[in-house]
Amino acid sequence: MWLREELLKSIWHAFTALDVDQRGKVSKSQLKVLSHNLCTVMKIPHDPVALEEHFKDNDEGPLSNQGYMPYLNRFILDKVCGDFDIMEFNRMCWTLCYKKNIHTKHLLISDNDAFKVWCIFNFLSEDRYPLVIVMEEIEYFLRKLTEAMGTVWSKESFAEYKQRQNSKNFLSAWELIELVGMGYFSKGLNRQILAMGINEVFNELILDVLKEGYMMKKGHVRKNWTERWFVLRPTSLSYYVCEDLQEKKGDIILDQSCCVESLPDKEGKKCLFIIKCADKSFEISASDKKKKQEWIQAIQTCIQQLRLGLLSPHREARLRRRELRQRQQVEEDDLAERMRQLQAANESKQRELEAMRMKMEEAAAKAALEEQRRKQTQLDLQDRYRLDLEREKMVRQQMEEQVAQKSSELEQYLQRVRELEDMYHRLEEALEDERQAKQDEEAMRKLQASLLEEEAAKRAELERIQRQQQRALSQTEAEKQELMAEQLAKERDLQAAMQQLERLQRERQGAVKQYEAVTRKLERAANKTKTWKDKVAKHEGLVRLIQPGHKEPQRITNWGPASFTDTELDLKKKLWQERKNQGAQTQ
Repeated sequence: MWLREELLKSIWHAFTALDVDQRGKVSKSQLKVLSHNLCTVMKIPHDPVALEEHFKDNDEGPLSNQGYMPYLNRFILDKVCGDFDIMEFNRMCWTLCYKKNIHTKHLLISDNDAFKVWCIFNFLSEDRYPLVIVMEEIEYFLRKLTEAMGTVWSKESFAEYKQRQNSKNFLSAWELIELVGMGYFSKGLNRQILAMGINEVFNELILDVLKEGYMMKKGHVRKNWTERWFVLRPTSLSYYVCEDLQEKKGDIILDQSCCVESLPDKEGKKCLFIIKCADKSFEISASDKKKKQEWIQAIQTCIQQLRLGLLSPHREARLRRRELRQRQQVEEDDLAERMRQLQAANESKQRELEAMRMKMEEAAAKAALEEQRRKQTQLDLQDRYRLDLEREKMVRQQMEEQVAQKSSELEQYLQRVRELEDMYHRLEEALEDERQAKQDEEAMRKLQASLLEEEAAKRAELERIQRQQQRALSQTEAEKQELMAEQLAKERDLQAAMQQLERLQRERQGAVKQYEAVTRKLERAANKTKTWKDKVAKHEGLVRLIQPGHKEPQRITNWGPASFTDTELDLKKKLWQERKNQGAQTQ
């Protein structure tokens, strides 16, 4: 919920811009437009009838005898809820007032940067109107801006600037924007660095960004680890896809029941810690032990602030600075009043002493004239004057003691001032350590960016090698398919040859059977011939048989005598078997 004082500051700028004559009055038509715009951006139902009833004056001239402030408090600010966009509200008020007060074209900063400086002014300005920012807050803002830009704060330059301001100890919003935009405290830096510095201070003071950076987060559904950009605010820890904050992935709402604890390394992850909330827990991995400790400490500080019911750290620091200024002003006023009282008392005593001295001189003169006549009376007078002098001495001693006491009080005050200066120096050293830590963090961020670039280059090289392997695999697959086709063709040829061989074997078996039958016939014929030979031998002189010549047995096929012998057939078998073995070895 935004504080009413912060909302009133932005509305005051818009109302003042509508007050052209600077009389504190604005026409009813302009107030209607302003009220409607405020209700729109703050998500409040607008009631034009209430505005008409509140301002019952005539519709022609400026108004109102009742004033706009009661209407603003009753019908708008009392109905405000915390679910509207405060940046949209501020930008609407900024749009109404900035063109009438500054010309950003002559400045080194853009309109958006000027708007951020305007928001910072409203945050640091005093809670009185017209709004101004005192020199202590100006120095605080310029110091943080200088640290955000990575430069060294120059006390001499700021002292010179304060001296040029003479007795003026404050600035308006437009004077502050001009001071930053003219680059008096950012000489030698370009506009981009100045804009980055303004944006960093704006995020820290206005958006309450306490810490931000990349970390790994464990998912709740798939249990995988994903890198996210985390942003810590006083009441939440938001995480985004990257640091441009365009795509938010979720929020971790912090409350009084939350706690953060360190975890041991597991699942190949190091620098682990867990945030335990009422409904679920979140496991997070930091980049190193230093970052882990920083995040744990920052989250614990936020939870402790919530348990104590305190505002954000920057708002608390702003209140402490105001209280310190108020106490110092009260002490200075008290000291000045005491010094005036002491001076008045001293002057009174001096006047009394002077009057007594004059009386003594007059009495001495009278005593000299009446010395003879009034000796006894003179002695009495001398005794009385002696007593008066002793009393005067006592009074003077008392005054001196009072002056010494006041001097001791002044010395104590000066001692307190010196202690405050020492505390201020220690604070400066702490801020310098924080700035050095930020520089180290920036260096680590740059190193991480370079490592990511190298990883991207290696990933591209691996993808190129993978594509080459895929092409080689596809080529090998094609060659494999060709070889398989050749193997299938050879297997078909081999199958045909086997079938032909089986057919030849069957034919050979048939021929062998025919050969055996013919052999049996020849044997029977030979037996018959032998019988005839025996008979002829008995009758040798009558007949002499003519016998055929000696022949090798000839192979008989189904079609008659074979055209090759058994020797030739064995030779052909050997040749065919050799060709088959050679084909198998080739495959």
